Amino acid sequence: MHGERVLFLDGEALIIDKPTGLPVDPPRDGSLSLENHLDSLTFGFQRWPKAVHRLDRDTSGCLLLSRNPKAHARFQQAFEQGLVTKRYVALLEGVPAEEQGRIEMALGKVSTAETGWRMVEDADGSLKGKASRTAWRVLSVRDGRALVEFLPETGRTHQIRVHAATGLGAPVVGDAVYGRADKLGMMLHAQKLVVPRAGKPDVIGDAPMPERFAAAGFGEDAAEATTSQAVLDAPDNPAGDPSA
Repeated sequence: MHGERVLFLDGEALIIDKPTGLPVDPPRDGSLSLENHLDSLTFGFQRWPKAVHRLDRDTSGCLLLSRNPKAHARFQQAFEQGLVTKRYVALLEGVPAEEQGRIEMALGKVSTAETGWRMVEDADGSLKGKASRTAWRVLSVRDGRALVEFLPETGRTHQIRVHAATGLGAPVVGDAVYGRADKLGMMLHAQKLVVPRAGKPDVIGDAPMPERFAAAGFGEDAAEATTSQAVLDAPDNPAGDPSA
């Protein structure tokens, strides 16, 4: 993995700008994953770095890796205690009815032989779903699509994707599971990650917006999204293992 993908590096932490299409965990089909790049991310250490959380294969952006076991345990604890701030930017197929808001719903997993597994709203509790919360804000609108900022307060599997499709009625562009595929791929980007550390500077990653957003006609809007003055309040509830 090239050096320009590195957003933060010190003796404890490494944040990379994960490209879309690269899975964090090795797929069953044996195709390439982050593991195939770990040897190039040691930066003088003998030990490979280890992913602290997950991003879906087609989600790009900030991914935190630890550089030693003690740091790994502390970073995981920060996620579990809800101390980590995360900011995502997504292009939605549709325009939300409001300009901003907060989505709260329980998410549960369903699976069928025909369509595989997915996460759905567990309104009646039959799936023993887990609570999920995301604050959101529309950044710009063009040609029936909206560029939206998402600030997840929890970290459930596919949380932002389900919140967009079910909570806002506008799936992420290119999301073949909760919407429909698109030639540009899935338009969901983990743009910012802030991990606090006791007695040390925060671990901070700011991932530039990918070219696919410009190709979708949101180049200037996406660029402005990285310098947005929106307040990124640290969530006051456990964030778990974020996988969007």
